Amino acid sequence: MGATISPPHRCFSMRNPFARVLILTFAMIAVGGFFLRSDLDVQSALLKTAATAREAISLQSPLRHAEPGGRRGGAGGLGEQDHIGADAPKPSLVTENMTCGYDMDRLQQWQKLYRLQETFEYTKRYVQVSRQNISRKSVTNLDQSFLTDAVAVVDVNKQYETEECPEPLVVPVTMSPFPATANASEFMFGVSTTYKRFTDLRTSPINEWTYWLTDGKGNSNGGLLILLLLDASDSELEDAYNKLTRLGIDVDVYRSDASLIMAARYLAIVPKLYQHPERGTRKWLVICDDDTFFPSFQALADRFAEYDHQKAMYIGTFSEDVNNIRRHGSQAFGGAGVFLSVPTAKLVAENFEACKSDEKIAEANTGWGPQGDILLRKCIYENSEVRLTLLNDLWQLDLFGDPSGFYESGIKPLSLHHYRGGIWHIAHPWHYTKIAHVCGEDCTLQRFQTADDFVISNGFSVAYYPRGIDFDLDQFEATFHSAPENTGWNLDFILGPQRKSLHKTGRKISWDLQEAHLNEDGSVTQVYISKHDDWRWKNPDGTPMNDRDGIVELVWLPERHE
Repeated sequence: MGATISPPHRCFSMRNPFARVLILTFAMIAVGGFFLRSDLDVQSALLKTAATAREAISLQSPLRHAEPGGRRGGAGGLGEQDHIGADAPKPSLVTENMTCGYDMDRLQQWQKLYRLQETFEYTKRYVQVSRQNISRKSVTNLDQSFLTDAVAVVDVNKQYETEECPEPLVVPVTMSPFPATANASEFMFGVSTTYKRFTDLRTSPINEWTYWLTDGKGNSNGGLLILLLLDASDSELEDAYNKLTRLGIDVDVYRSDASLIMAARYLAIVPKLYQHPERGTRKWLVICDDDTFFPSFQALADRFAEYDHQKAMYIGTFSEDVNNIRRHGSQAFGGAGVFLSVPTAKLVAENFEACKSDEKIAEANTGWGPQGDILLRKCIYENSEVRLTLLNDLWQLDLFGDPSGFYESGIKPLSLHHYRGGIWHIAHPWHYTKIAHVCGEDCTLQRFQTADDFVISNGFSVAYYPRGIDFDLDQFEATFHSAPENTGWNLDFILGPQRKSLHKTGRKISWDLQEAHLNEDGSVTQVYISKHDDWRWKNPDGTPMNDRDGIVELVWLPERHE
């Protein structure tokens, strides 16, 4: 098929000043006519007009505008927020590396990979990082708008001319460490899994381990992984070892004891860690699952520097669901990571045989089968006066449903869990944290609110609020729920009362991150996708907020030093 060269289809392009005046004039006349008719529901008419415009283009212009010099948002504009304006220092803009052409090969690949319509919306935006001596805030307000023009509509069967790039968004970020400088040398991690889970692309932890156990350049960050594989053959043990060491992960691989039930195999990780030859060089011995992820390792190490590792310590977090605590007990829930000082690990190792007796295994069964977390708690509590030290920035994530309310909350989690689907949610933390390579650990999941009511939850989503942000952004959005026995307040003691979900309200639409790439020039490309038939983004009458699929591509530029 011969390619046609044409400008991308744009609805209501506002670059022409005459067009702006003409459109504004017609809009004023139309709205004035509405108010003169007493038999017309004005609000309904305006909503119908807006819906008609959305059929052409869902994201053409903001529906609210800040007062000159004013702060964006409603209640979310208060408290833990930062603001960047004309007085803030600006970095040198790396505009010579910006290209806003239409790479149709890539767009066609994304269209097929994410099963998009052949005609879809596409927005590419450059973001310039400005590292400053500031604190990390829940939301950082920007004076710039996310959209500088109408959104392009692209047909994958055509070719388009290159366009001029708008000036990048300039975002202030903290002077947080980069992943390459994280030091994990005080930690030894133990994970028990199967060779099948280790090698299956849907469940393999290799990418995630590469992030938090290496410097991102093929070298260990000092952390040591002890991997126990159930019923693995010698060749499988060797394969696992080779796969991980080639990536720079410092690992020892063992065959776990198949004669032990799962709960006992979990407990057996502790003596394995304690008896390891390198135990003397470590301060913290950590039990975690193969889907435990540490997104900000230097922040984790800094937090543990506040504890006395020479004391007997047992550190972790509860489940977010009070039902799980009532069911299983007050203990560290292992998916978030359980951290033991060496004296505590010694205690468990010395009492291991008694702690895994048939009697103790029976006591660890709460109706859901024997639980390794319970065996560990009982072993510590029944043989010492050590009790759990809570670290609530670790997250078990016993959540069901859409997890966006958690990942869009602006928090800085020290661990994540349950992100591989099944009965739990699906998330891509290995892609989320790519952004840390360009602007530091604090950048991951940091929020930036633009003047036209977009919120970038960095690495997770780009969300648009067409009716403005008149709610408290500092509260979690209740997009998720607990289960079973969801009483409506199960999660409140950890998360606080959550604000209502905006699903199916017409008040929010988001593009969710599907992939991210660290580029050779040090920039990071993020690809966010929205589907027109996403069940969440509906109007109250059930119609879709947008009739087209969409791609938002963000390219984050590192700060340039003169």
